[in-house]
Amino acid sequence: MSEELTEYQGPATMEKITSLAKRRGFVFQSSEIYGGQSGAWDYGPLGIELKNRIAGNWWKTMTQLHDNIVGLDAAILMHPRTWEASGHVENFTDPLVDCKKCKTRFRADQIDPANLAEKKCPDCGGELTDTRKFNLMFKTHIGPVEAEAGAVDTNLIYLRPETAQGIYVNYKNIIQSNRMKIPFGIAQIGKAFRNEIVTKNFIFRTCEFEQMEMQYFVKPGTDVDTFNEWKVQRWAYYEKLGVKMDHLRWHQHGPDELAHYAKDAYDIEYLFPMGWKELEGIHNRSNYDLSRHTEFSGKDLQYIDQENNNERYIPFIIETSAGLTRTLLMILCDAYDEEKVADKGNDDDYRTVLRFHPTVAPITVAILPLMKKDGLAELAQDIRTELREDFSTDYDQAGAIGRRYRRQDEAGTPFCVTIDYESKDNGTVTLRFRDSMEQVRLPRAELGERLWKEIREYKRLK
Repeated sequence: MSEELTEYQGPATMEKITSLAKRRGFVFQSSEIYGGQSGAWDYGPLGIELKNRIAGNWWKTMTQLHDNIVGLDAAILMHPRTWEASGHVENFTDPLVDCKKCKTRFRADQIDPANLAEKKCPDCGGELTDTRKFNLMFKTHIGPVEAEAGAVDTNLIYLRPETAQGIYVNYKNIIQSNRMKIPFGIAQIGKAFRNEIVTKNFIFRTCEFEQMEMQYFVKPGTDVDTFNEWKVQRWAYYEKLGVKMDHLRWHQHGPDELAHYAKDAYDIEYLFPMGWKELEGIHNRSNYDLSRHTEFSGKDLQYIDQENNNERYIPFIIETSAGLTRTLLMILCDAYDEEKVADKGNDDDYRTVLRFHPTVAPITVAILPLMKKDGLAELAQDIRTELREDFSTDYDQAGAIGRRYRRQDEAGTPFCVTIDYESKDNGTVTLRFRDSMEQVRLPRAELGERLWKEIREYKRLK
């Protein structure tokens, strides 16, 4: 953890990341042929593989490696009373102002206070409107008929602005169906929707995004210790991912930052090219959520501790909440590197490389025949068939081998296997390592075992 870093010092910029993401099929602008849809993005072949691996890694960490955490996939559309109980109808707002001259829309809390006081647009100097509250939830209607003007709209429904509430309303169901005992957790990965006033910084802040959340239910009085334990676990998670740890820091919410439900809250912030920004939140939500749902639903959501004289209480909740798509952006920025390499005596040779940890890389190993002829392509395809059951593979036979290495470096592929004439003669192949560009010769029969070993022992070089 390093507090002394005040600005990003790596080679990545948001322009470079955005360009690479489109060029290599990580992320595309949604509906681009129609001019694009603001705040929405499509994930291409490499992007969806990276996103799925991040999600799978998080899911394994939360559920497979914890005996008392189970999963859930709750519906996006929930009963509208859910959002009254959660406080979103009343409190989920941003302050909004518009410029009367240039028509630009701003969040009032992100404008210089002097400009706001003078009602002066920071872009054109025009007059700003009065500040008004803007609810961030998307509204829609369920059923074929909307209410008439002035009538109570009983068909009104919301796209969920967070995934946590789906966990809270199912908390009793999971206790009963899975015989869960406190402390226990419920994990969920799913889409959420927020009608953001301003969307910016590529996929950092969007209207449609995915969350990775785990809600951990504990006995009141044990919440502080559990909160601190989860802080330790979540910090260790990023170390295991091979992230630059000096680009991470803690930020504790002050009294004016705490959400209405929070007893304590910390963010893990990452030093993006645009500065320190929230990556994940760890929150002590007290018993606010279950108490509110008890009140609004009329259902008793107390936990009955059968091992302690049937003691009854409403559990406290410790939440870990990370954005899947924001984590993907972090990993892209963290992995991005530009390196000068001396290739065949050319001192001006540079490469762009994504130094993904092998457990999240979209492609684990690329199979490259030196030539397309003389049976090398067929041999390479046989080797790919052997490996694809255990590893995500790619096959590339187009162009010079050096250019193919560069393409794989730019896609973040940790390992390349080259098949040449010697492979036909003695059954050996060349294994190339992305980070160091070193190459070793080994028998084809040992390739799978060697790849597993390299993945287990992977250490990032820079």
